[in-house]
Amino acid sequence: MATDAAITRARTVPAWKALPAAVRDTHRALVDVGNWSDGDVVRVSLGVSRPYLVTNPAHVQEVLHERAAIYPRGDDTALWRSVRKLVGDGILAEGDAWAASRRVLAPMFRPARINAMVDTMADAIAGAVDGLHGAATAGTPIDVGRELSRIVCSAIMRVFFADRITVRDALRIMKAQETIVTAMAPRILAPLVPWWIPMPGDRRFRAAVRSIDDILLPVLRQAQRQPDDGDDLLSRLVRARADDGQALSEKRMRDDLVSMVAVTTETSTVVLTWLWPLLANHPDVANRLYDEIDRVVGGGPVRGDHLAELTYTRMVLDELLRLYPAGWILPRRAATTDVLGGVRINKGATVILSPYVTQRMTAWWGPTAEAFDPERFAAGREAADGRHRYAYYPFGVGMHRCLGEHLFNLEAILIVATLLSRFRFALTDTSMPGVKVAASTRPARTVEMVLKPVAPVPAR
Repeated sequence: MATDAAITRARTVPAWKALPAAVRDTHRALVDVGNWSDGDVVRVSLGVSRPYLVTNPAHVQEVLHERAAIYPRGDDTALWRSVRKLVGDGILAEGDAWAASRRVLAPMFRPARINAMVDTMADAIAGAVDGLHGAATAGTPIDVGRELSRIVCSAIMRVFFADRITVRDALRIMKAQETIVTAMAPRILAPLVPWWIPMPGDRRFRAAVRSIDDILLPVLRQAQRQPDDGDDLLSRLVRARADDGQALSEKRMRDDLVSMVAVTTETSTVVLTWLWPLLANHPDVANRLYDEIDRVVGGGPVRGDHLAELTYTRMVLDELLRLYPAGWILPRRAATTDVLGGVRINKGATVILSPYVTQRMTAWWGPTAEAFDPERFAAGREAADGRHRYAYYPFGVGMHRCLGEHLFNLEAILIVATLLSRFRFALTDTSMPGVKVAASTRPARTVEMVLKPVAPVPAR
């Protein structure tokens, strides 16, 4: 903590400036504030709310890692209130509830387990991609987000749920999730409005939560009636025991099940939807990506053995996550008075961190910060650029770092390599979509493309 002499009041972006910019383009407005602040902790006046914006990687490290106990998620921040209405008390909670859920769920995401399932995941992805050949042959445009949802669900339902949840039902869940993350937008923009006051989107939010429960609760209850020693998530939840040795309550299992369906499907689908407009606008990157996948994969199926050789593909995906992290905003509530970056943070104040903002700031990424350049992630580049460890944190930091990070890193390469080993693509609209205000970084419009089958290239 800074000495009293070093403590200052945060500079403030006034409401007359912040509000119109946030209404026009919330994401752009926050990046502009970040660049204006040059990494200082500042306040953004949004009328009834005046959160602190934290963009400096060193401050991110303090809030999310070194002093995380001082900055919990807080049920009274708008985003987490909404999330808890969906997922309840589980892996996305705090304290004992979070720790208990993590003990049960973390083994599902251990790298050794995920690595062992790579070829199973690859087979499921390949089977789902087979379904695109009809549209490709006919030249019919496809909805990228919808097809990625289908491909992701095919892999995840097999690897994590042993096909207990059908792909059709998984897609219904994802559709409900999309409704939920967009219906949350009014409450994110008006964080001090209490839940008992109706707002636009509330009715859609509640209906979507009910539809998810209508699908998942019967599957959960069936697993309870017929427990087994399987390695899937439902089997593990049914076998798990609370600290007192008792079986988990149905609500606890429901909360963790809903959380895991969301975590394992949302990130891959949302992030990968942004890839195609970026490639369309950077043909040099696309051509290098094609060349690597053709060289490594050739005409055969993508296998786990290929992943280590797809180094440029990994660089492309890292840069994609830099510009379009799925979780774009991480609100925290100060549990006690603190000093951050020389600025006093009063107890109860809202602190906002944003990977989307920090990862686009010129202070940390140079004058081309918002350009798509996979070379930023070439071997040795981070050290050469003197980049702070937390200038890049698309999966969060510290104890709440996303469990699904390793899963995404493998699954995303499998999906991209499988698609581009079979097809080339052309977008129906090559402009970059705007970003929709939602709980995740979603395009403001549908991304459509036409696929063209390519002749298999022998591996070289």
